[in-house]
Amino acid sequence: MRAPVLILGATSDMGRAIAQRFAAQGYPIQLAARQVSRLEPDKADLEIRYGVAVSVHEFDVLAVETHASFIQQLPEQPAIVICVVGFMPEQKACEQDLSLTLEVMRTNYEGPAVILSLFANVFEQRGFGALVGISSVAGERGRASNYFYGSAKAGFTAFLSGLRHRLAKSGIQVLTVLPGYVKTRMTEGMRLPPLLTAQPQEVANAIFTAIEKKKDVIYVRPIWRWIMVIIRWIPEPLFKRLSL
Repeated sequence: MRAPVLILGATSDMGRAIAQRFAAQGYPIQLAARQVSRLEPDKADLEIRYGVAVSVHEFDVLAVETHASFIQQLPEQPAIVICVVGFMPEQKACEQDLSLTLEVMRTNYEGPAVILSLFANVFEQRGFGALVGISSVAGERGRASNYFYGSAKAGFTAFLSGLRHRLAKSGIQVLTVLPGYVKTRMTEGMRLPPLLTAQPQEVANAIFTAIEKKKDVIYVRPIWRWIMVIIRWIPEPLFKRLSL
């Protein structure tokens, strides 16, 4: 019998799509989010539609002091942990509100890094598993339009890289996912170019395939790899004059 897939941030659109993708392949699912009552409809839907076991768990990514007990209280240790947690308010609002800025940094870096570090220790001891972090292309070069969010994601990308290096000989996969734009509630109201914008189901499919193929880093839409190569190589004097 397969060990379950744990999804942290399971009330998000990407979290829901990922749960469906793995449930469709027969994986038991553990759904975790801060408002656990919101997970009950998804639990019922997954159980009815795919006939898999689903459990729901309260998880607050900002309450890092509770993360160790969260792991201990799971009914079964997962084979795969996928951290979908993210928070991206308006950049201008962050510039004026220090508490909001801290929440962005803690939600997108501190909390995910702490919980995946704890799972890494569990997985390393038993010798198998996969850890998946949803980072962002925004972390590849700071831009005026979103540098608080981008800097937190840059830290998370570096963390995943280091964790992958540490666990390389242990049989534990560490996957960094760089989705680019995704059409979700978090990006609602934003004008997103269709060519560069993935659907949540695309992200879910890309993660499933990447785990099967033991990938390290993926761009959900490959065009983003080349876009970011160009953006990284723009000389700083020119970059400062661009509106990005």
